[in-house]
Amino acid sequence: MTEVALDTATPHAPSVIRLLLDKLGIAYRELPDHPQLPSARKVQAVLLDDSVGALMVLFPQNQLLDLNRLAELTGRKLAAVPLDRLKVMLDKHGLTVLPGLPALTSSPCLYEESLLQQQNLLIHSGDAGLLLEIDREDFRKMLSKASAGQFGELLTRIRPNLDRPHDDRDEITEAVNAFTARRIQQRLESTIEIPPLAETAQKIIKLRVDPNATIDDITGVVETDPALAAQVVSWAASPYYASPGKIRSVEDAIVRVLGFDLVINLALGLALGKTLSLPKDNPQTATPYWQQSIYTAAVIEGLTRAMPRAERPEAGLTYLAGLLHNFGYLLLAHVFPPHFSLICRHLEVNPHLCHSYIEQHLLGISREQIGAWLMRFWDMPEELATALRFQHDPNYQGDYAAFPNLVCLAVRLLRSKGIGSGPEEDIPDALLERLSISREKAEDVVNKVLEAEVLLRELAMQFNQH
Repeated sequence: MTEVALDTATPHAPSVIRLLLDKLGIAYRELPDHPQLPSARKVQAVLLDDSVGALMVLFPQNQLLDLNRLAELTGRKLAAVPLDRLKVMLDKHGLTVLPGLPALTSSPCLYEESLLQQQNLLIHSGDAGLLLEIDREDFRKMLSKASAGQFGELLTRIRPNLDRPHDDRDEITEAVNAFTARRIQQRLESTIEIPPLAETAQKIIKLRVDPNATIDDITGVVETDPALAAQVVSWAASPYYASPGKIRSVEDAIVRVLGFDLVINLALGLALGKTLSLPKDNPQTATPYWQQSIYTAAVIEGLTRAMPRAERPEAGLTYLAGLLHNFGYLLLAHVFPPHFSLICRHLEVNPHLCHSYIEQHLLGISREQIGAWLMRFWDMPEELATALRFQHDPNYQGDYAAFPNLVCLAVRLLRSKGIGSGPEEDIPDALLERLSISREKAEDVVNKVLEAEVLLRELAMQFNQH
């Protein structure tokens, strides 16, 4: 192989970055990003702004950027720059990721002083997946015009409750009491003003657990709610299901296209979705709420079918777990309205972190804890509460493990395709083995779902119309 051919086969930092580092006299080594590299050495760069102007902030990936501390330090109320503005800047230089190079922008720079405790630092090259290793003295040289400060929170000090469900009630009560004016109320159910379940939802829940329920029963319930009936019919008529002939009625939709299980769980998802409204504020990088839910449910539907028949959990219920997996997000917005905006701003400036760390740091609980609590409060199936509670634990092997395991796998598969938010996370072999699904089959399922992305997005729009 010639030297030229060898050179093109090796990924390199974008030319604008190489030229800039050469001009500054900074030595560097290119290496592929890898989860095993120490996060304390990885430099997270974010561009923030306010009415004063833009500010580049650098901090290590083993920390959470705390905007409250930043406000105390700078006297400014900073938030992530709008994505379209950041994209214009990156596109101008042919970059996909913001590198931690103060000289790249004309903005002032503030860095977390603990960065300089590391012998070598790893900065984004500007291309996803490729890092540049720079020694401390060269990195210090790049920061000659920057200011230092302490504004990060070590992740080792933040302990999201992933595996202590018995503490959920106390932790949610403590968080609600701390962040709401209703501190006198002691009972959690009285403190959180949860809207009552719609009558339609109550009827559907009763049908779900009735072994003698028939298609006539579910048709009767759906038809008493005109909006729900219209959605079920249009759902069945969607090109996604490619139904033969015209769908003329709810019964037609159930018998010919969707089936009893899917309709009952779909109708329940729609009914619950109307109970809590979508928050007006969202992180800039978030996939729209119902779009994420529909994609996850569709992937779980495919994964459930890919499992050996004898091991499959109830398909309709796994679909519903996908549909409602992020329901705790709606509940956080409902229970903590003034603080929800702060959560959104922190999610924007900490793209390297799972939301659990941010919610634990700011509130003391996570959306998974409060979502699972609500499912139990509403007397939903225990499988559903378990799916919501343990969806981020790829090692969960307790009761009803298939449900949270399927959600975990679906969310991580979608994240690897750029859908969802937060960092990409590995899919352990043990998770696939517990579900008896091969890695190739799992990839095949998510690819098939994304082939129908346009059609799924149309379905998601129906959920937004309430």
